[in-house]
Amino acid sequence: MSTQKKSNVLAIIVMILLFGMISFVTNLASPMGDVLKNQFDVANWMGTLGVFANFIAYACMGIPAGNLLQKRGYKFTALAAVAVGFTGVGVQTIAGLLDGNLAFGVYLLGAFIAGFSMCMLNIVVNPMLNKLAGGGNRGNQLLQVGGSFNSFMGTAVIFLTGIFVPSITNAEIKQVFPLMFIALAIFALAFVVIIFTNVPENERVEKIASTKDESKIGPLSFRHFVLGAVAIFIYVGVEVGIPNVLQKWLQNGGLEFDTCPICGNAMGNAESIAATVAATYWLLMFFGRLAGAALGAKFSAKAMLTAVSLLGLALVGGAMILDPTNTVNLPVFKGTEGFGMAEVPVNAALLVLCGLCTSVMWGGIFNLAVEGLGKYTERGAGIFMAMVCGGGILPLLQNVIVDWTDSYLTSYWVIVAGLAYLLFYALVGSKNVNKNIKTE
Repeated sequence: MSTQKKSNVLAIIVMILLFGMISFVTNLASPMGDVLKNQFDVANWMGTLGVFANFIAYACMGIPAGNLLQKRGYKFTALAAVAVGFTGVGVQTIAGLLDGNLAFGVYLLGAFIAGFSMCMLNIVVNPMLNKLAGGGNRGNQLLQVGGSFNSFMGTAVIFLTGIFVPSITNAEIKQVFPLMFIALAIFALAFVVIIFTNVPENERVEKIASTKDESKIGPLSFRHFVLGAVAIFIYVGVEVGIPNVLQKWLQNGGLEFDTCPICGNAMGNAESIAATVAATYWLLMFFGRLAGAALGAKFSAKAMLTAVSLLGLALVGGAMILDPTNTVNLPVFKGTEGFGMAEVPVNAALLVLCGLCTSVMWGGIFNLAVEGLGKYTERGAGIFMAMVCGGGILPLLQNVIVDWTDSYLTSYWVIVAGLAYLLFYALVGSKNVNKNIKTE
């Protein structure tokens, strides 16, 4: 028993690293949109196609990945996910060596392939980490560690991108090669370690429906689940869309700097400051998840989702209404000047605080949506993963509005509508009105 625990230590470390890689690779797509926009001189919405490709892959792979896990087990699915991830990031890296429209197309293909991997990893890493830890309290503890590292890596990649891309107007894909090489190295290490790790598997039993009527019943037979699946689609779009457009706004005129009286240049770096402000959003998600774990035993999922939806509406509404000339001081990274305080619009500060709200939404929606599903819960989880594609569609819609109205803040009406739906789901849509369906 002791030998088995020791043999799992390296595998557990790798699983936690992969937990972080999900956020690392996914969040890299957002600042890369700014790189694509400037390198290829395309509209905002076209720059967001990398995010779109990454998340739309979930719609294609969510259910097949769940089926693969059931048929082939954790180890095979994990190896496949890592191999696909290595391929996706590799293709994105190759795009940095090409020129013109070909480079743009190859990068989008790489983002799409990487999206397949992120979907597969999401399905396998959580239960696999729990199994390697032996389940129980130890498993739950390691899952919390994995979730925290996920948020940390999401923060780090935005911050690091701001360092590697000091000037967004001259940005190129090859400037972020160091981040891609890190991802490739972790994927390669994970593949080797998983091959030599004895991963505990569930017994795979082929299930046959006992009656024709029963075969027609599934998670989509429950109204609260269907509305919850829509809520997940909207939530991921809200979570990604808030910092995505925020960073673009700050990089493209949202920040104002004093002018150096000697050289005549702006006394500040919009790209690095914008990246740091956006990274702060993800950092607050990290703290929000820790707080959510502590408060989860005292407050119901319905109460928490209601509260954060209302708070989110207030914060986003305030960001849209207030005058951007009103500023507040935030700790930021000023490029060659190092760390310091910088004045940013109060609108940006309010949007950053939304990270505390979005941090606990996934868990609340998931718990409410699968309540009462019984044996249909696993199939529901696969559908949920497919609906993560909202993280690519809603930000794309926001950027279309930006191009149409020439206003970044106006695009946040999409976020307001999304948060209003989440509030509706918490108060009304989450009620199980199909309790007559047998679930055991």
